[in-house]
Amino acid sequence: MTRLSCYVGIFVQAIVCNITAILFIPMMELYGFSYVQLGILVAVNFIAQVTVDIIFSGVIDKIGYRKIALPAIFCGFIGLVLFAASPLLFDNVFLGIVISTIIFAASSGLLEIMVSPIANALPSENKGASMSLMHSFYAWGTVATIVITTLFIFLFGGKYWQVIVLFWSIVPLINFFMFANSPFPETIPEGTAHTVRKIFFEPFYIIALLAIFFGAGTELVMAQWSSSFMEKALNLPKLIGDMLGMCGFALMMAFGRTYYGIKGAQLNLSKVLILGSGLSIVCYVTVALSPVTWLNILACAVTGLAASLLWPGTLVISANHFPLAGAWMFAILAAAGDIGGAFAPWLTGMIVDYTRESPVTNALSNMLSVSGEQAGMRLGILVATLFPLLALIFHIILNRMRKKHREEVDEG
Repeated sequence: MTRLSCYVGIFVQAIVCNITAILFIPMMELYGFSYVQLGILVAVNFIAQVTVDIIFSGVIDKIGYRKIALPAIFCGFIGLVLFAASPLLFDNVFLGIVISTIIFAASSGLLEIMVSPIANALPSENKGASMSLMHSFYAWGTVATIVITTLFIFLFGGKYWQVIVLFWSIVPLINFFMFANSPFPETIPEGTAHTVRKIFFEPFYIIALLAIFFGAGTELVMAQWSSSFMEKALNLPKLIGDMLGMCGFALMMAFGRTYYGIKGAQLNLSKVLILGSGLSIVCYVTVALSPVTWLNILACAVTGLAASLLWPGTLVISANHFPLAGAWMFAILAAAGDIGGAFAPWLTGMIVDYTRESPVTNALSNMLSVSGEQAGMRLGILVATLFPLLALIFHIILNRMRKKHREEVDEG
């Protein structure tokens, strides 16, 4: 029951991380939100999650999982209900949306640093496969949230957006009762746990932080920009762009994590991470430079498969290398991943905005016979190839460090 509760908790994360972006257009049309205000909502969501990651990283092992997990998941329910009720409760609807975003983003941040150490502490023959299967529920949750919410808005109109939000609020409520009736593993006693000072400056951990930073950037650039790329760069209708872009990416990510969850015992995780980073580079370059539409679409989707393990896989190899680190290690890694996942799409957007009239963009426009805006978007994706490239380098380093560590253990 505890493991299933963690799976549903990850699903809840997917709901609260994706629901606002899907509702951007209805909110702009109904309440006159500007692009700046929408950007503020994205920033608030990110800041709340990272703040929670950092603040609670040092206290989980002291007070236990249950005392944080139950309030965390209930905040997800409250945040979504308040989100839907904001037009009724607040004269300034945007203020209500910001407050509710802070509440459910904090819930997401707490779940992010809770479910991984809980799942890692549960008995399992292959913790890596188990962790991957759990994180696949984030991808499946993303697919479900995008498809169901988009179809609801398409069929019934944006003015009924509160109905679908209230529908999604049922999931964290169910998850609250699941956690309330689940046994929780014990945290690592303070006397036996590795201290932050002991691990934080270890070369392996520093490289792992960089690997998850760039791995999360690899994942989030394509996850957040694929829909816009489909619509703007490939001239596809928004509904089709959402389904082929965001949904296609998330679906392939779900397949990748689920497959590793089933077959993980037979695979070398370090080699999978290196291969995934390398394949992500190929996909990014293809998306940026291919003049063939179906190849662009395919590369966007395959990036989901290639990047599927870059986040959970780094958590697993870190947990294996530092088995007595405690929950704080997952929290700091999650914070690094969140920062990378926010910085990379922002950087891509900056490149798209500020290079539309540059000589490089003009050359790309002429080479691919596309507009300046389309060339700018392709250039942004091309520059973002830096993230999978650096993820590849750091995973190669981690693999060599793991081999050296195993050799030292065998000799000792």
